[in-house]
Amino acid sequence: MRDHPRLPTSPGFWRSPLRGTWFTAVLGLVLLVGVTVLFVTGLVSYAAYNPGLSRVNDMTPDKGALGFYLFAWPASPVWLYRFTQGLHVTLGITLIPVLLAKLWSVVPKLFELPPVRSVTHGLERISLLLLVGGGLFEFTTGVLNVQLDYVFPGSFYPLHFYGAWVFFAAFVAHAVLKTPTAVRAVRHRLREGSYLESPSPDAPTVSRRGALGLVGGGSLLLFLTTVGQTLGGPFRRTALLAPHGTADPGGGPNGFQINKTAAYAGITEADTHEDNWRLVVTGRTGTVRLSRTQLLQLPLHSSSLPIACVEGWSTADQWWRGVRLRDLAALVGYDGDPPDVLVESLQRHGAFRRAALRANQVADGRSLLALSVNGEELSPDHGHPARIIVPAAPGVLNTKWVARLTFGDL
Repeated sequence: MRDHPRLPTSPGFWRSPLRGTWFTAVLGLVLLVGVTVLFVTGLVSYAAYNPGLSRVNDMTPDKGALGFYLFAWPASPVWLYRFTQGLHVTLGITLIPVLLAKLWSVVPKLFELPPVRSVTHGLERISLLLLVGGGLFEFTTGVLNVQLDYVFPGSFYPLHFYGAWVFFAAFVAHAVLKTPTAVRAVRHRLREGSYLESPSPDAPTVSRRGALGLVGGGSLLLFLTTVGQTLGGPFRRTALLAPHGTADPGGGPNGFQINKTAAYAGITEADTHEDNWRLVVTGRTGTVRLSRTQLLQLPLHSSSLPIACVEGWSTADQWWRGVRLRDLAALVGYDGDPPDVLVESLQRHGAFRRAALRANQVADGRSLLALSVNGEELSPDHGHPARIIVPAAPGVLNTKWVARLTFGDL
């Protein structure tokens, strides 16, 4: 039955003349570099949330040793998270045609009989299952998150984080076994002697180089229709495949991208009215309550900063004006180096209603409790009456509709 030409277990079932060692090796080496960059930038993105700072920031509290590399996320350069997360998302989408072509090129191996020839071969098959399944899972959940389609069970953060470690462990094992063969195949243009080669191929309609060109063209098209959401400005109009692509919403000083509206967050006009809203600041010497008018009477400072989101989109630099976080820390007893701060929002539901910032972020002179943007009072959707803006931080840590700041070691 194994050699019956109508069964996928037979080498004769697979008739494409494109499959072969060289074709698969080229795709594999591209993925070797690309997936490594994806994994590293994914870990960097996780570190940017400062999950070791406070449980409110930690979406994977049971990570254990997997958090061995975490470090205090810096506040400079201001475009750091914009670059690393933009690279992560854009590269991931760009590699989709390469991943699919690689899986297509090796699909005969999935039907190879006997399924297990030895203990070593069995372990290799298990690693391939984790590799293929993990790769499809990571790319699928990543794309769904970028497209704001949260159809997967549970939270994206632990699913993508733990899935990444499983996938990359299998990827490393596979790379150790296969990279020497792939390098030799590309260097010497090996084509024969592989189970991937059909024993009775159909007549070719395109060369292997042409097929690689088709894959590369698909990747280039995805790159050009995605990267604009990270670059912003006039390039945003080219991001046809991104929910936050095309033109900026609306016009005027507040006419730039947002992820959640005041209505979505349950913020009403009564919550933010001058007569009702007070900023509660707590620290070493007690608590102070400040109205928006009182905040405007404090020394005001300006910062030119972008907003960058985990979905890969970012804004151009906006001109923010407000009270420095370190000056607010000084009001409650921290005249020297300020400590960490826990920020709480008026937001009634959804993730990151509370977020923590590290002391180095609080101390940075560009970190503000912003009251206006581009010369105009914040709109409700941009966080009126006050919001956090911190250089190089993920967008969700730039809390909107701020109600309380609690300074102290977290």
